[in-house]
Amino acid sequence: MAALSKSIPHNCYEIGHTWHPSCRVSFLQVTWGALEESLKIYAPLYLIAAILRKRKLDYYLYKLLPEILQSASFLTANGALYITFFCTLRRGLLTIYMANLATETLFRMGVARGAITTLRNGEVLLFCITAAMYMFFFRCKDGLKGFTFSALRFIVGKEEIPTHSYSPEAAYAKVEQKREKHEEKPRRMHIISLVRKLVNLICKHGPRHRCCKHYEDNCISYCIKGFIRMFSVGYLIQCCLRIPSAFRHLFTKPSRLLSLFYNKENFQLGAFLGSFVSIYKGTSCFLRWIRNLDDELHAIIAGFLAGISMMFYKSTTISMYLASKLVETMYFKGIEAGKVPYFPHADTIIYSISTAICFQAAVMEVQTLRPSYWKFLLRLTKGRFAVMNRKALDVFGTGASKHFQGFVPRLDPRYTVVKPELPIEFS
Repeated sequence: MAALSKSIPHNCYEIGHTWHPSCRVSFLQVTWGALEESLKIYAPLYLIAAILRKRKLDYYLYKLLPEILQSASFLTANGALYITFFCTLRRGLLTIYMANLATETLFRMGVARGAITTLRNGEVLLFCITAAMYMFFFRCKDGLKGFTFSALRFIVGKEEIPTHSYSPEAAYAKVEQKREKHEEKPRRMHIISLVRKLVNLICKHGPRHRCCKHYEDNCISYCIKGFIRMFSVGYLIQCCLRIPSAFRHLFTKPSRLLSLFYNKENFQLGAFLGSFVSIYKGTSCFLRWIRNLDDELHAIIAGFLAGISMMFYKSTTISMYLASKLVETMYFKGIEAGKVPYFPHADTIIYSISTAICFQAAVMEVQTLRPSYWKFLLRLTKGRFAVMNRKALDVFGTGASKHFQGFVPRLDPRYTVVKPELPIEFS
């Protein structure tokens, strides 16, 4: 606790913007770098989203650019305002440390009371619980709306929605129409059709419960097709994510292009999504056979068991994000039901607090920050977040320079309060 009474005699140049002595120039450099990276992130994101949603021409002419600029300015403000207040407050480092101390204290209190503990495969357990609740809301009428509902319907299929609009007679009629159309058209033998024929041949005489709404398939075929479909989706997604890095080495290391298709992560994501769908569908069918009815409560058990699929693709990021969105969903449902109060600007307050905690960790103890978020901060600031003089912050006892042991900033002695450790000559 002795560190609380300690202070540091350095100015903001010696600690924060060590690459340039001027606060104004540093602010402009960080702002420009953040704006450039923000546009690189949001421009393709909004463009792809517009294409997928089949937006009309008016959207591209009048709404696309303003939405890109709005999101880019929001992200730019995070970096620009942080360095601004860093220079304005000067001695605000103690405040940053106090935020860190408060977070650590809350954590220690939780551990002492047994409320918080480290669990092996904890991210998988969290995902199981989250998936169980999501699938329950998905099965309930008006349980989920908007993008979340559409995403789950794409993943598990509309057959698992209890308010399915097809009656058995209409569904069978539709199947017969499809068969007639297939007979009229010439059959093209390609890989997808061959796989489909093989699956149909294997599962041709499989069982299907009368409560199951997958009228075109029996239960076994239903699960196998679900696995193949989502495995392919996961594999292709991971391949697409690796395309930019693979093509950067197209001429220097052409052999790296093979990793685009045979990378282990491609199969891991595919196995995760494929097994999630097949386990969920298989469990749902099994419960319909056992209980002889179709109940939305089945989704809780099926969703929880399907969550075990994350063993193929462990991700704390995915688990935490989905859990946070679940809390948000339940909160808004509570507001609609009139059981919880509505807090104006709660999202802004939560975001501000979360950003403050993440930024203080990025300054005071990078080792506690999520590696992917740290890389994002480096991109956003063009690497300037890494050249802060963290060695001077070790007095607070957080191990600020733990990952920067060999770094000493090149400071101009004319603008420093304390003589630099390794002074250099300036012309």
